[in-house]
Amino acid sequence: MLNIDCIEHLIPESATTIYIGYSGGMDSHVLLHLLSKSHFKSRLCAVYIHHGLQRQADDWACHCRQQAHSLGVDFRAVHVDATPSQRQSPEEAARDARYVAFQGLLNKGDVLMLAQHREDQLETVLLQLFRGAGLQGLAGMPESMPLGQGNALRPFLNRPVQQLRTYAVAHQLHWIEDPSNQCTDFDRNFLRQDIIPLLKQRWPGLDKTVSRSARHCAVAAELLQAETAKQFHSLYDETQDRLDIEQLSQLPEQQQMLIIRYWFKRNGLNYPSQKQLHKILTDIIGARADANPQMTIQKHHLRRYRQGLYLLEDKPINRQKTWAWPASQSDLVLENSARLKRVIADCGIPVSTWEAAKITVAYRQGSEKIALPNRKGRHTLKKLFQEYAIPPWLRDNMPLIYLDGQLAAVGDLWISADLFSQLAQGCYQIVYEQ
Repeated sequence: MLNIDCIEHLIPESATTIYIGYSGGMDSHVLLHLLSKSHFKSRLCAVYIHHGLQRQADDWACHCRQQAHSLGVDFRAVHVDATPSQRQSPEEAARDARYVAFQGLLNKGDVLMLAQHREDQLETVLLQLFRGAGLQGLAGMPESMPLGQGNALRPFLNRPVQQLRTYAVAHQLHWIEDPSNQCTDFDRNFLRQDIIPLLKQRWPGLDKTVSRSARHCAVAAELLQAETAKQFHSLYDETQDRLDIEQLSQLPEQQQMLIIRYWFKRNGLNYPSQKQLHKILTDIIGARADANPQMTIQKHHLRRYRQGLYLLEDKPINRQKTWAWPASQSDLVLENSARLKRVIADCGIPVSTWEAAKITVAYRQGSEKIALPNRKGRHTLKKLFQEYAIPPWLRDNMPLIYLDGQLAAVGDLWISADLFSQLAQGCYQIVYEQ
């Protein structure tokens, strides 16, 4: 039997705002109706994601607003762009757009309630199976997961759809029937309309048994994830944001793939495909130690430098751009939210020199030279970068600070010997934040 007791205990008492993913369909309407009877009612907000894919979408948004208000629940309609990108299905684009929108809503302490049920889990697991997914995919949808700064809960995930339908009919609920649900051009609808009914003729309890299998896979995936995380952190250098290739390459190939997959997920990216993983292992990790191979994937660059493997977000810069840095201003914002700061120190550029100079910042153009304290001669930045093992992409992005046209500092790496002094609390050091 479906009642509010089945749901209420799942929601933390500390929940600030409880959002309900409300499409107006039967499942989400049942969830909204149930929650409107809970002691959390004053914290509820029904959210309709307006994809703009159906001509009735505006009418559906109005229907959802009316239903929510009739139950005394706040309502929000959020418009999203669900246009599929290259190699993305319309279903996937719409789902991704929904979750991006939900993620943007959730602040710390907020909860999102979703109405997926056991038949939805069955469809998800079958689709993942047909796509050749691993443990994580075969685990299906989790009952609880972090989303944005809050959490998403699926209280119906282990309940059959018939329970929801019985409740909806008993309470005379009025819901939307999306005509696109009948279109078997979409994979999920094809399963729902043509395949699963046939399978259930042979195995009536299929949704229950597959849901149980998904939970087994979820447990196994969690254990594997924990072990992979442990291995990852033993190979990962937090200070330089890189994986140790020498240690990584000593592991069996499958473990290397698991670690790389974990790394991508940790950075908020999708798992790389098997083809991409193979290319990473052979062309990047398997390259000569003196090579600097790279590949672009999901708007990121995977690069090797010496024995380090780096995953870098693609952040193009205008290398011709320059900035004026007012002497009275303690910090300067550069491109891509990078920032330079000057801080008081016992050695560095004298405060008096700094405040009397015209300060400009630019990127390296080539052939720049600098003299370093306690070293003879002047050195090209190219040779210094090589000597100090600064990765090539950091060299190009490193801001150069000029005082009255003279190179005074290279990011927070070096200060010119021509300007360097030691004065108690009378100097500035440079801090570079990326």
